[in-house]
Amino acid sequence: MEKKTTQALYHTVIEPKKLLHLNIGEIWRYRDLTWLFVKKDFTLIYKQTILGPLWLFLNPLLTTLIYTVVFGGIANISTNGVPKVLFYMAGNALWSFFSDAISKTATTFRDNAQVFGKIYFPRLTRPISIVIFMGINLALQLAMFLPFWLFYLIRGDVHPHWGLIWLLPVIIVFMAAMALGCGIIVSSVTTKYRDLTIAVTFGVKLWMYATPVVYPMATIENELLRKVILINPVTQPMELFRYVLFGEGDLSAVGLLWSAVFAVVIAIVGMMYFNKVEKTFMDTI
Repeated sequence: MEKKTTQALYHTVIEPKKLLHLNIGEIWRYRDLTWLFVKKDFTLIYKQTILGPLWLFLNPLLTTLIYTVVFGGIANISTNGVPKVLFYMAGNALWSFFSDAISKTATTFRDNAQVFGKIYFPRLTRPISIVIFMGINLALQLAMFLPFWLFYLIRGDVHPHWGLIWLLPVIIVFMAAMALGCGIIVSSVTTKYRDLTIAVTFGVKLWMYATPVVYPMATIENELLRKVILINPVTQPMELFRYVLFGEGDLSAVGLLWSAVFAVVIAIVGMMYFNKVEKTFMDTI
């Protein structure tokens, strides 16, 4: 009896997944593989580079400098009283996390076709590992952001809502869910239509300008334009992120609810569609 039980523990049956089948338990059992993918991504990106992981800090610093000069200096866009360096650094960190997670997960099937075709493991571990890797990048960027924030905090230039600090990880989780859902939907569609990858790359860049990354919502006076921007599910998380850290943000209860619902729904729909496509993607990739 004990022998049969032991054998059953190591007996795996691979069968077609139903559309609504989201085997979270199986993904959790393969968490070591997910972490190996994360370490692999880190090694590949910074292998044979002169500065290595220092690019994690140089990229956001240079981007913040350019935003400060172009949008804060030349275009003279108001940051609603928030120091420009902090405003652009925080917005760029959160947006880079979201956009990079979408762009990287959008090519999951294409980039991993050889591995997927040779060995079985939960395919969702790969896009999840990408989002985790981007989350680590975000954590490092926020660590770099912290000294700047503390400097302006001591000067009294920012007034955080301390009671809402706990919302910061919640915001990041919802942004991660949105990025994962959008990315794997695109990845699933592009197994058949490759040129959509180019359209998505271009679309994500345009999406940034429909999101208050380089401007606050408070500067949008046109009512129609405000409504259009509020439809964007990333708008309210971005404003809430700044509201918690700086005490400045244009929040809407309806907008926050819409963003939360969108994040949950797009993540579930994405995983369902991913399950459907993974059955036959080797025939079309």
